[in-house]
Amino acid sequence: MTEHQNIPPSPGSPTILVVDDEPSIIKLCKTLLEATGFTVLQAEGSSDALKICTEHQGPIDLLLTDLILPPPGFQLASTSNPFPHVHGLELAIRAAAIRKGLHVILMSGNPEKDLASHGIKRGTLPFLAKPFEQDRLIHLVQDVLAQPASSLDVSGHGKAANDVDWFG
Repeated sequence: MTEHQNIPPSPGSPTILVVDDEPSIIKLCKTLLEATGFTVLQAEGSSDALKICTEHQGPIDLLLTDLILPPPGFQLASTSNPFPHVHGLELAIRAAAIRKGLHVILMSGNPEKDLASHGIKRGTLPFLAKPFEQDRLIHLVQDVLAQPASSLDVSGHGKAANDVDWFG
């Protein structure tokens, strides 16, 4: 494998939104992806990510999010909050409703348990197990971006969030 060179992002480079509750994971992803030529936005939780999806003026081509996103401290539940705290799967569904054509990759440090607990069958979603190697991250991002974006079922016609058919 060849080393990834530090290529400055070009105005037309794909933009990736990285969401994780661990700042070290965000920093690692940002460093690796920017070195490969991607533009990277970052959020430490789903509330920030949803706000970025709504307010960012440019494109967002891919959402790379942790599946398990613990709340960032005390929050009052409110139905009027446009940027609620949600787990990674719900974040992907909401973000795809905001950003048509959004590609999604989920990641987790405990894939078997986390995927099963959210009703996701292995192999139905682009998925990155943590810890990951640099080349695995880069190749998965490139592969997912090379495919047509699959639409997420956000219509809510009788399906629970855990019953979504994705990418497969």
